[in-house]
Amino acid sequence: MHPNPIRQLILKLTLLALVATAASQMLAQVVPPISESGVPVKVGGGFSNFDVDWAHTRMDGYTLWVDARPPYLPRILDGLNVEIEGRDIRWHPGDKPAGYRQVVGSGGVMYEWRHFRNFRPYAKGLIGFGSIYFGQCLDLCDTKPYTHDTRTVYAPGIGLEYRVFRSIWARADWEYQFWPQLTGNTYLNPQGFTFGAQYDFSRRDRR
Repeated sequence: MHPNPIRQLILKLTLLALVATAASQMLAQVVPPISESGVPVKVGGGFSNFDVDWAHTRMDGYTLWVDARPPYLPRILDGLNVEIEGRDIRWHPGDKPAGYRQVVGSGGVMYEWRHFRNFRPYAKGLIGFGSIYFGQCLDLCDTKPYTHDTRTVYAPGIGLEYRVFRSIWARADWEYQFWPQLTGNTYLNPQGFTFGAQYDFSRRDRR
């Protein structure tokens, strides 16, 4: 029986959250908390344009994300966040088969440089579960209907957040993905941009 990749991802994220919570409780005993009220969570979404590394034309889609800041971190780790992200690239297949689609749900850590009032550059490292829909049968269709496949996906990235008004931030994100071998010797490395907005539910530096 094959392990369920979604279940594995949820388990890993749960363990990560438990470790972060335990560490924050220990640090709270020795590190003064940084003044903050509200919920240290950001929720956002945006438009994505990706080179899906299949044929030539780029495709469009959307991305949703949630960032959570563990409490009571030392000042040097103030910008550390846990991020959960979902992306669906499905529009304008161009020179690919109709119905071609890439969907990725991932989680990991990001670190934002919080030394500027209205700008936050950041870097992230995510791992997740990816699904690819080919839109047609590939070379294995003589033995089985091969129109869909799934893989573990690794995704580093960088980006910039800009405060538009109080708790509303614009976000520009670039991500590079590593998809392990699919058919034959095919390895995919999709990469692209996401432009969107997010709401910061904490009440820190809202002026």
